[in-house]
Amino acid sequence: MMKRPLPSEWSGWLEQHVPFYPDLTGEVRERFLRYLRAFVWDKHFFGAGGLEITDEHRVVIAGAAVRLVLNLDLSFYDKLTEIIVYPDDYRHPDSDDVVLGEAQHWGTVVLSWSAVLHGMADRKDGHDTALHEFAHVLDVADGAFDGTPELHRFGDYRTWARVMSDAFLKLQDDVPRRKTVLREYGATNEAEFFAVASETFFEKPRQLRQNAPELYDELCRFYRVEP
Repeated sequence: MMKRPLPSEWSGWLEQHVPFYPDLTGEVRERFLRYLRAFVWDKHFFGAGGLEITDEHRVVIAGAAVRLVLNLDLSFYDKLTEIIVYPDDYRHPDSDDVVLGEAQHWGTVVLSWSAVLHGMADRKDGHDTALHEFAHVLDVADGAFDGTPELHRFGDYRTWARVMSDAFLKLQDDVPRRKTVLREYGATNEAEFFAVASETFFEKPRQLRQNAPELYDELCRFYRVEP
């Protein structure tokens, strides 16, 4: 099945909505498409709020998910079983807060389709809703939303803890002065910090390297890529 040609409409959606896709070449593109197919076929997609799920939704959302694990492994998403997609932002029944996306520890990601498209349309603004929520999925792969995904070696945890803690505390200190390359939302807690840092790493790598070189290097080691 993985050897079948990519449906022409899939290529069109990737070219239109997934801004990093045209930059992928050779073996990297082949691996991206292999992971993409597996994600689309393996995960269950459900529409909510009147949205009827199409292959376009599946392909574009899968593209965001695969970006994070392109140099890792799809096994990071083993506990993820379903993606629920609303047409626009939504609210919980017991809250007035507008929600663009969320990841649940039981294996569900919920996304606003309009937020997915908006986040991917500007590849350099440091805000990508789908990438953010799938970073949470990587985080909870070890059982907890704590800002620390499953690292590659046991010896990696000590440096990770120091670098991430220092950067998180610095962000909390910098937010009142508006002097940060990271979105303010990352100062909420360690889990949100990792997700926001991941957004910045992929969308503003140069600025992150200049402003937080240790954080940048740590994310390079985890994601096994230097964007």
